[in-house]
Amino acid sequence: MDRDEIEAGRARWQERYEAARQADRDYTTLSGTEVDPVYGPTGADDRMERIGWPGEFPFTRGIHPTGYRGKPWTIRQFAGFGSARQTNERYKMILAEGGGGLSVAFDMPTLMGRDSDDSRALGEVGHCGVAIDSAADMEVLFDGIDLAATTTSMTISGPAVPVFCMYVVAAERQEADTSVLNGTLQTDIFKEYIAQKEWIYPPEPHLKLIGDLMEYVDENIPAYKPLSVSGYHIREAGATAAQELAFTLADGFGYVELGLSRGMDVDRFAPGLSFFFDAHIDFFEEIAKLRAARRIWARWMRDVYGAKTDRAQWLRFHTQTAGVSLTAQQPDNNIVRTAVEALAAVLAGTNSLHTNALDEVLALPSEKAAQIALRTQQVLAEETGVLNVADPLGGSWYVEALTDRLEAEAEKIFARIKDIGGDGTMTAGLLRGIEDGWFISQIADSAFEYQVALEKGDKRVVGVNVLTGDISEQLEILRVSHEVELEQRATLADRRARRDQGAVDDALRRMVDDADAGRNTVPAMLDAARAEATLGEICNALKPLWGEYREPARF
Repeated sequence: MDRDEIEAGRARWQERYEAARQADRDYTTLSGTEVDPVYGPTGADDRMERIGWPGEFPFTRGIHPTGYRGKPWTIRQFAGFGSARQTNERYKMILAEGGGGLSVAFDMPTLMGRDSDDSRALGEVGHCGVAIDSAADMEVLFDGIDLAATTTSMTISGPAVPVFCMYVVAAERQEADTSVLNGTLQTDIFKEYIAQKEWIYPPEPHLKLIGDLMEYVDENIPAYKPLSVSGYHIREAGATAAQELAFTLADGFGYVELGLSRGMDVDRFAPGLSFFFDAHIDFFEEIAKLRAARRIWARWMRDVYGAKTDRAQWLRFHTQTAGVSLTAQQPDNNIVRTAVEALAAVLAGTNSLHTNALDEVLALPSEKAAQIALRTQQVLAEETGVLNVADPLGGSWYVEALTDRLEAEAEKIFARIKDIGGDGTMTAGLLRGIEDGWFISQIADSAFEYQVALEKGDKRVVGVNVLTGDISEQLEILRVSHEVELEQRATLADRRARRDQGAVDDALRRMVDDADAGRNTVPAMLDAARAEATLGEICNALKPLWGEYREPARF
């Protein structure tokens, strides 16, 4: 790109920047030097067609021309433990301490679509997140928190749609205008089969539920994001950065194809798709990965799926620091790891961020550890100057080379996935790759290679295989009492005894009839939630029709 073309691009960016809102803040360095909102080449640069300007296709440098001058990233701390009442208290602490939104962590029975009194839930209630059995629990979870004014992310996929219905009912009971609810539901069933393993039905019925949700939200709650396509769990399972990037975006393309197959307008539904990435410890590789993700998504949405508007081409993403990078040895070092990973996410332009607590490798975060994690983001935002300049590493020879390399590696993986499917669609490749165990084997091979390198000492982790001397004291960790499970089971029994069983049965019957007839299941599911049908009852009602998924044994 010659100098005149670059100057024309700068002029387009300047016009967009001046038309956008910027926060009234100090934009000088610590020494008092004023900085520009963006920097770029002063002469010809043949890389600029790929790099571009903030707020302009291919969005390598961010989706907004103002960067964080327009709006800082949302501080969204992932939290949930014990009962809904206990977690509600933690949420109020997070919001009072400056958190910008909420992110719900559910316990294992909830993630699997099981009630707290299910025999398979024994010993698991409230331990890795909050227990939610019906809409009444959701009502308690958000007691005193205005759902119409608070963005909430819910990290759940298998039973995501009934949990969403309970969330909507909780908002109704607050007398909120549910049409303005804003938040994100994960709902990413592809990554469950690929990495996290929290499914209920075979893939096709889950995709039917996701399509129903996409249509319902599009028509009734337009600001709500019905899908958060998750690479986080893929990376945590052992994938490389390139695999996380490619598998995640491929999953996203699968959901785009789902929307198109239902006759939905891509320019209307694509802005409702969001993403969730891992920020691992390799600082520059993570920055490059996230910049490449924006560029790839924009190009595929425009050139492959026909998206015409900027909003439909934008890749919006949440980032969480890498839980798998935390160590039980010398746990105070985890504060440093989390800060470095958070800085990488911010320099790459994340839209929202969760920072892990130092003790999460051992247990759910204590209140003190949760506050340190929250303050880590706040120090970055308030003290380091990272809000001042959009994509400050744009144009770096190293970062741009890494961005290009990761993009090229991802494109090779896309081609392989489509080849596996055989019909030219990404969806067919995803489903066949799941069925054949291809994704699992790819991740397992990568995880094994890293572990070998770690045990040989080629990869070093402070406190684990190098610098192992430790003078720190033993951590006091959060422990969830068994009383939580007993109380939750008693509450659930009482709730069942007091509800209108006829209304529950009628709503569940209509939901199954709608599923069998190919109609949208969400309206009847909402009625079931209003009648206090439990999560397990809703999920179990569909099993005779759809069956349950069992992963094939592989060796």
